[in-house]
Amino acid sequence: MERRLKPVDWMGSSRNDLKSFPEPVQKDVGHALYAAQMGEIDWAARPMKGFGGARVLEIVARHMNNTYRVVYTTQFPGVIYILHTFQKKSKHGIATPRREVLLIGERLAAAEVDYGERKLER
Repeated sequence: MERRLKPVDWMGSSRNDLKSFPEPVQKDVGHALYAAQMGEIDWAARPMKGFGGARVLEIVARHMNNTYRVVYTTQFPGVIYILHTFQKKSKHGIATPRREVLLIGERLAAAEVDYGERKLER
């Protein structure tokens, strides 16, 4: 039985932001997103704190002493929403900056609306 890849929807500027990352980071993220499309969780992905368990996941990729993050959700059947991609610039602690968390929350809410509208169209 052949598995179908789940489609990926990009929220806001997340796709363009990812394209600005170094090529090795883009490749690592691509592998992790492919695993998500197959219904799996890549070793580089982990649940993001503050969003209720495995509802929102983040891929962490490192390159040349920099850290890049791609935040996505698989909570909606049949689709993966990429909520946010960014370079973590803070050198103090590992916590995600508040403005990034707020943006992720806004985009998660927008993804929920988008998914609901799609269900109505079917």
